[in-house]
Amino acid sequence: MNEASCDDAPLLGIDLGGTKIEIAALDASGAFLLRERLPTPAGDYAATLDAIASLVALAESRLGLAGRRLPLGVGIPGSPSPRGGLIRNANSTVLNGHPLQADLAARLGRAVRVRNDANCLAVSEAVDGAGAGEELVFAVILGTGVGAGIAIGGRDWSGRNGVAGEWGHNPLPWPDAAQGELPGPACWCGQAGCIETWLSGPGFAADHARRHGGATTAPQIVAAMRAGDAAARASFERYAARLARALAHVINVLDPSVIVLGGGMSNVAELYEELPRRWGAWVFSDIVDTPLRPARHGDSSGVRGAAWLWRSPA
Repeated sequence: MNEASCDDAPLLGIDLGGTKIEIAALDASGAFLLRERLPTPAGDYAATLDAIASLVALAESRLGLAGRRLPLGVGIPGSPSPRGGLIRNANSTVLNGHPLQADLAARLGRAVRVRNDANCLAVSEAVDGAGAGEELVFAVILGTGVGAGIAIGGRDWSGRNGVAGEWGHNPLPWPDAAQGELPGPACWCGQAGCIETWLSGPGFAADHARRHGGATTAPQIVAAMRAGDAAARASFERYAARLARALAHVINVLDPSVIVLGGGMSNVAELYEELPRRWGAWVFSDIVDTPLRPARHGDSSGVRGAAWLWRSPA
């Protein structure tokens, strides 16, 4: 293989989502040299490989590096199993059961690293984002789903079984029966009451609908709260209490240097005051001064973190 080293060439990252595939090239300082997108082929694994290959070829051509075989990092909404490398737990279900990393490496003739998209968020924010300079970054995605990634010393930590950070599919801690938290909503993973069912954007909206009726969205509830709507405020208070408990659990287990929030719900500015005010009641410590910050790179963190997977040896 005529593979470029990571020391003298741009780094390529792919963010493989359910609706779009984005490629980016970063220089050594983290500046974007290029960004391109294609729609994700619906339900077609082979076409997804084709789309990634076309984006890589386009990127290298536009960078004047055709044939250099730049190292590629890929972030996906799932993870490769340490047993055989087959993708599991992806809500883009067409990926499940396929050896994506091996298939891309063979197709593109280069080394490829595939990680969960929350791991990519953690790496991006740890290297030069909201967690820059911090030793252990716990990065949360609060979006259509809920996930998390861990970065230690700027490198992602997947764990022995490749599931480190699968926080969203743990049960909501210290459930309150009076608030209807037992057994909790059914989750697509087969369990009930998972953190994701409460703290995703759709989970927030579903909780509001169960209590107050009407079909609405998370942004609409937040807007109504800010306009003085009492029902919306009550829904936000329940959400903040649940998120504070869920993050207190993380502090008790990992005691991270910083917690970074990404995804749509991370844009709710009120959370950054509410959560530190609340979580101390659940943390087993006399002090809790854990910083809580929004992701500096926002929606760009996934593709940036995928490229940054190649900043250091595996």
